[in-house]
Order: sequence, then structure tokens, then C-alpha cells
Amino acid sequence: MATSAHTEVPGGGKPQFPPFNKDTFASQLVWLAITFVLLYLLMSRLALPRVGGIIAARSGQIADDLAEAQRLKEETETAIAAYDKTMADARANAQAIAAKTRDKLMAEAEERRKSVEGRLNQKLEEAEKTIAATKAAAMSNVAGIATEAASSIVERLIGTAPAEKVVADAVADSLKR
Repeated sequence: MATSAHTEVPGGGKPQFPPFNKDTFASQLVWLAITFVLLYLLMSRLALPRVGGIIAARSGQIADDLAEAQRLKEETETAIAAYDKTMADARANAQAIAAKTRDKLMAEAEERRKSVEGRLNQKLEEAEKTIAATKAAAMSNVAGIATEAASSIVERLIGTAPAEKVVADAVADSLKR
């Protein structure tokens, strides 16, 4: 006996492809319809509701996440606005403190300047009085010195000492002019 391939039909040749076999075509259509209906029922009753539930849950979760993100965004904007207001208040407060401190320091500096100016004016007045006293003393000595000098000069020139009264009158007359 000759061995043949298991795909060969007794009597030779290859068998026809099963879906194209006209003897089994009707039964295959029935089984296709039964399988399709069972698969459709299985999918529509079990798998699709679960997938739909998952999609609905995900949609709900996404909606909740978006709502939470919006809420957090509003909180952030509120916090930023509060921060900006606080910063503006702090800047204004700092400027007010700086202005107050500047005014206070300017007033203190002005007060010190006036105090120093007053002391300097007082010292200046005292110096002027001292100068006037020294000048008066010097001027009173000038008359005596001028009288002595004139008397010495005249004595050298003419050889005899002039009268003190005449020299004193001449010096006084000269100083008045």
C-alpha cells in the first residue's frame, strides 16, 4: 500500500476548501448565524455594559478631575490676588515707613544744624567781642606808642625833646582824621 499525504482524499487529489464545499455550506451558515447571535448576546449583555460602565466611570472621573482642577485654579488665582494685595500693602507700608524715617532724620538733622549754627554764632559773637576788646586795647596803646614814637622822632630831628602835651595833641588830631 502506498502512503499518501493526509490531505489527500481517497481516490487522489486534494479535498475542496471547507467553506467552499457545497455539501457543508448550509450547515456552516447555520453555525455562523448561531455563533454570531451568541457572540452578539454575550457582547451586548456582558462585555459592552462593562465597557460602557468603565467609559462612564472614566468620564465621571475626568469631569470630577476637571472640576477639581477648576476649583484649584480659582483658589490659586485667589491666593495670587491676595499675595499681590499683600505685596502692594507691604510696599506702601515700606514707603510710608521710609518717608516717616526720612522726615524724622531730616528734622533731627535740621535741629542739629540749628544747634551747631547757634553755638557757632555764639562763638563768633564772643570772638568779635574779644577782637573788639583787643582792638580797643591796641588802639589805646597805639596813641601812647604813637606819642612816644613822634616824640623820639622829633627829638632826633631837632635835638631837643618836645613838650608831651603838644605831641599828644598832635597824635590825637592825626588819629581823629
